Amino acid sequence: MARDYYEILGVARDADKEEIKQAYRRLARKYHPDVNKEPGAEERFKEINRAYEVLSEPETRARYDRFGPEGVSGAGVGFQDMSDMGGFADIFESIFSGFAGGGMGGPTQQRRRGGPARGDDLRLDLKLDFREAVFGGEKEIRISHLETCETCSGSGAKPGTRPRTCSTCSGSGQVRRVTRTPFGSFTQVSTCPTCNGTGMVIEDKCDACDGKGTNQVTKKLKITIPAGVDNGTRLRIQQEGDAGQRGGPPGDLYVYLFVNEDEEFQRDGINVISEIKVSYLQAILGCRLEVNTVDGPVELIIPAGTQPNTVMKLENRGVPRLGNPVSRGDHLLTVLIDIPTKVLPEERELLEKLAKIKGDRTGKGGLEGFLGNLFK
Repeated sequence: MARDYYEILGVARDADKEEIKQAYRRLARKYHPDVNKEPGAEERFKEINRAYEVLSEPETRARYDRFGPEGVSGAGVGFQDMSDMGGFADIFESIFSGFAGGGMGGPTQQRRRGGPARGDDLRLDLKLDFREAVFGGEKEIRISHLETCETCSGSGAKPGTRPRTCSTCSGSGQVRRVTRTPFGSFTQVSTCPTCNGTGMVIEDKCDACDGKGTNQVTKKLKITIPAGVDNGTRLRIQQEGDAGQRGGPPGDLYVYLFVNEDEEFQRDGINVISEIKVSYLQAILGCRLEVNTVDGPVELIIPAGTQPNTVMKLENRGVPRLGNPVSRGDHLLTVLIDIPTKVLPEERELLEKLAKIKGDRTGKGGLEGFLGNLFK
């Protein structure tokens, strides 16, 4: 049985287009045959490509979700969303150029390989307290990412020098080997071993970055948490990912939010849920109590004759709606009745008198039966 395409890319079934693309880019880098020489890597790469072919196109993804692999078998789907993938698209050139007999290895490919490449996106998981998620605010985070080397401005070459065109591949980043057979000539294309596919060779490396053009830097950022975020909310911080290669733009930082559990409050959508315990006398006679909300203490009126598990509503004391903080949910309190297992002699005497007034029998087990009847 074929593996599930979502499982192959490691994404949830409700993942959006951007999440699918990012998962694909990460896995394709890891298993590309030019990079990964382990047994099975090529088959894994083909599997990843097929999964992305299907899931990146809304129409074929819908058919796959409905009918499974049979719904997309033989479908002529292609890479419809490659236009904005920047320098990463060059990983496909080393595959397809071999089949085209060199057709894709012309000037366009040479410019792309030696040109700027967008940096990688990064992910950071951030935990929030319950009230931080409700009301939002500023949060300071610490990230470690690649930044363009200030000494060499990202070239990787020592100041005063510059990279030279690779003599092995003439700047294309690829080497070709033609094999002649009785059936014709076949061209095999592989990454240039001299320049590792960059098309350039650095003879005098920058001392500050050892020729990489980037340095690993840890920095602090202040980010704004919107009011009403919940578990799994994703924030995008533009251009705070890894720096791009050869002057390319940096990637983005994605902050995934997770909310710590609260001892007193729970959340149901935009409503806050909690419990309040009252004595049986307070439930019978009614009372005014101070209860805790996310906004602080609030007075709550318990009507006379309140039954166990009654839900009281405090309007507009819940969670702000994400994107519209003026609109808030409610605070729902479940009333729990505290019926004592033991009573003082004076209390028992008064309760027995009350039981006689109501005509209820008392004695062993009678008092408990009487109290139970009060809340029917």
